[in-house]
Amino acid sequence: MKTLAITTARQKLGYWLKRALAGEDIGIVLDGQIVGLRPVKVISTDYALQEYGVSAEQLDRAADYVEREIETARKSGKLVRFEGKLHGSA
Repeated sequence: MKTLAITTARQKLGYWLKRALAGEDIGIVLDGQIVGLRPVKVISTDYALQEYGVSAEQLDRAADYVEREIETARKSGKLVRFEGKLHGSA
């Protein structure tokens, strides 16, 4: 593993990140501990849960609610297509 002081890592961060993406073990020493640079896969299916604490069921219910609200607004004429100008703007 290649270990770096934080100031050294900061100077060429993009370079070290590319090396980590290529599979090299890169570590940055911070407060006497090594923090490893490693690629991770982001799984969007659990993003709402991880970021907001919202379950898949709650997210589905919210999406259904928003779709119903949009459809209601369209039918009542409250929702109109944006043509590039706001009301009252010059």
